[in-house]
Amino acid sequence: MGLPIIGETLQFFVPYTSTDISPFIKKRIQRYGPVFRTSIVGHPIIVSTDPELNSLVFKQGADSWFKPWYTDSFSEIIGSESLMFHEGFLHKYVRGLVREGFGPDSLKSLLVDLEGRTKSHLGSWSVLPSVDLKEVVSAMLHGFAVEKLYSFSDPEMIRGHKQSYDAFLRGLISFPLNIPGTAYWKCLQGRKWAVKTIKKLMDERRESPRMGERDYLDFVMEEIDSGESPLTEKMATDLLFLLPFAAFESTSSTIVSAFHYLTAHPAALAELTVTNETLRLTNIVPGIFRKVMKDVEVKGYLIPAGWTVMVYPTAAHLNPSVYDDPLSFNPWRWEGQKVNSGSENFMAFGGGTRFCSGAEFVKLCMAIFFHHLVTKYRYVQFD
Repeated sequence: MGLPIIGETLQFFVPYTSTDISPFIKKRIQRYGPVFRTSIVGHPIIVSTDPELNSLVFKQGADSWFKPWYTDSFSEIIGSESLMFHEGFLHKYVRGLVREGFGPDSLKSLLVDLEGRTKSHLGSWSVLPSVDLKEVVSAMLHGFAVEKLYSFSDPEMIRGHKQSYDAFLRGLISFPLNIPGTAYWKCLQGRKWAVKTIKKLMDERRESPRMGERDYLDFVMEEIDSGESPLTEKMATDLLFLLPFAAFESTSSTIVSAFHYLTAHPAALAELTVTNETLRLTNIVPGIFRKVMKDVEVKGYLIPAGWTVMVYPTAAHLNPSVYDDPLSFNPWRWEGQKVNSGSENFMAFGGGTRFCSGAEFVKLCMAIFFHHLVTKYRYVQFD
């Protein structure tokens, strides 16, 4: 359990660059097995890398043994009325709002604009000596997201908005020390700027409703003002704050990882056909936390009420007993298999009632990007 009060917090937050399981997790799996206990930021936590237990935690519904839980510092960053904190009816309702803008039924309306933006950006990058792929893909997807959400078109406004999210991102998984100059403090400042912008936009829309084509903010404002919706202004603000981050950050990271592996494996690149989804990648995500509501006994483990379970999906994706040589890039491993993203051994987009509402949007972004990249461009990767 580590030291008194701080537990193993310092070890937990040490960054690493390997594509393998976190050294913090790996060392303890080797010593204690797939389920072990620790203490992080003052909270007793059960860490699970066991596929069966992870699946049980994900599949629990509104009246479950496990409830969504995050630290106070993370709640302050994300927003206490964020989708991540809701349960039951409210969670289902807010998920529906997300799917209204980025779910499967919305993809047709997004396709033309997303493809046009991707082709335009690829063309502009092609005349440059080099580009930082993570930065330019993040900027491209962020620009698309804020255009659809808020109808942002002014380059300075978009740039300022992106900078606030960059500050937010750098402190998202950091030691919660709220002192000027720390990553956590800068993260809170980034959130503060973004939320202030959202509230200003909402006030402007109320004073002067837009005519013509509606954006996502118009839809949310109508929900708030309808008098028939449970959506509050605080819930809407936290939702509108989280969506740009969800739309561009993990997607751009996955695209960069895919690009890296494809360029290092010419045979895979030659055979890549996006339309039949030859490419499948492990999506390395942070732990997902659930509060234990009552004593639970699973597979011989007693998990006490009041503790927290951290599900660590990466361990399932890199399990050598399930996947041969899991650290090797081998897209052919999926041939003949029907991959269920919510299965015990593949949960790149979560699972159960918490399955990612924007999963299909992320896949669409990747499919369009790689289709145009591999069919129309030549490129060289510089380390």
